[in-house]
Amino acid sequence: MNFNKILIANRGEIALRVICACKEMGIRTVAVYSEADRHSLHTRFADEAICIGPAKSSKSYLDVPAVISAAEITNADALHPGYGFLSENADFAEVCIASGLTFIGPTPAVIRQMGLKQIARAAMERAGVPILPGSKGVLQSAEEALELAETIGYPVMLKASAGGGGRGMRIVRNAEELPGLMAQAQTEAAAAFSNGDLYLEKLVENPRHIEFQVLADQHGNVEVLGERECSIQRRHQKLIEESPSTAMTPELRKRTSDSLKAAFRAIGYTNAGTVEFLMDASGDLYFIEVNARIQVEHPVTEMVTGVDLVKSQIRVAAGENLDEILPWEPGHTLRLRGHAIECRINAEHPETLVPSPGRITGLNLPGGAGIRVDTAAYQDGVIPPYYDSLVAKLIAHGATRTEAIARMKRALEMFVVEGIYTSIPLHQRIVNHPDFAAGKLDTGFLARTGLVSEKK
Repeated sequence: MNFNKILIANRGEIALRVICACKEMGIRTVAVYSEADRHSLHTRFADEAICIGPAKSSKSYLDVPAVISAAEITNADALHPGYGFLSENADFAEVCIASGLTFIGPTPAVIRQMGLKQIARAAMERAGVPILPGSKGVLQSAEEALELAETIGYPVMLKASAGGGGRGMRIVRNAEELPGLMAQAQTEAAAAFSNGDLYLEKLVENPRHIEFQVLADQHGNVEVLGERECSIQRRHQKLIEESPSTAMTPELRKRTSDSLKAAFRAIGYTNAGTVEFLMDASGDLYFIEVNARIQVEHPVTEMVTGVDLVKSQIRVAAGENLDEILPWEPGHTLRLRGHAIECRINAEHPETLVPSPGRITGLNLPGGAGIRVDTAAYQDGVIPPYYDSLVAKLIAHGATRTEAIARMKRALEMFVVEGIYTSIPLHQRIVNHPDFAAGKLDTGFLARTGLVSEKK
């Protein structure tokens, strides 16, 4: 199967990223955009562009009939959902297939299975992937939650079954506060995901957050392309990612990779996916969730493996075999090359982290050896207030982690954005901190080092 035209059901830098991959593959592209994104770069560089509604995402990027209509009138034969928006919406994937479009991602059944966290936990547990002690399914009542928390011991974490991005989550440290926090989490989850179901699991205090990149074809072949360290976070939102993790040993990497290959084969997973883990102080990994899509931080894996993940997604969706796609070394292995770090540059105040949308009046993007910038920003372009505040992803690659950090420091210094506040100064403080240089990372890094107060 060969695709002639792909519609990108997204915006910003990920839409441009898919357009770049398609241009290299000789595939025509269709951009969809809201009225607020009329002058965005993805509308300029796609072969065709269709306005699908007003600024509000529910009336444009989340409007399934509008997206499908754009694909039909432009005669697109495949659709790439990017990340966010409709990328993990199983119903949308089904509509695409029913409309004669190839959905570039997992099957609707797998998306639905992986999107419900308690079902994903059970699937991973059956395949031998370690999971945290917790509920076997959705919590039915506060009484059930209290009984389970007493059994596994406080602190525990309440999580939205259909959740993500830190919403519908609450840390519970004692029985007295559990009912109230459970009600808050249910309300938040219902508002965010139209699903208030919760599950409970043991809380690991200040863990490392490590995820594995998986790629699977339609012929039963599954490969794991190393791991990414995503421990630098604020309120469960990732700020910096790197590959490989300084905490990973070759033995643990192989053991985890082998178990994930077995799990993904058993699930019938196809295309790209990411499996997220928490690592405790003893160096043990525990499964938390599967993201059935391309990740924001995928470039660090691309830099250390030499694999173009977006092209790979398209080729897998077209029916190609991983043996034809991946750059195998002798012995049918993939070699990790050096070290890569990504900083998510957001339009927000570096101290308060309050969003800072607006017009970019001055822009200088860094370059030089080992530097990559994925962005849809341009001088006089506008960062709208309606969507994610991401301005750019700055990626540094080096032969060693030390070299990658040195390149990141110099690139951050040369990255100039005027007219709006950005998180660049915060990233500079992080990469210059001695604990970051030493690889002493955990999800409490910012609060522990005093670089950012969680109360701000």
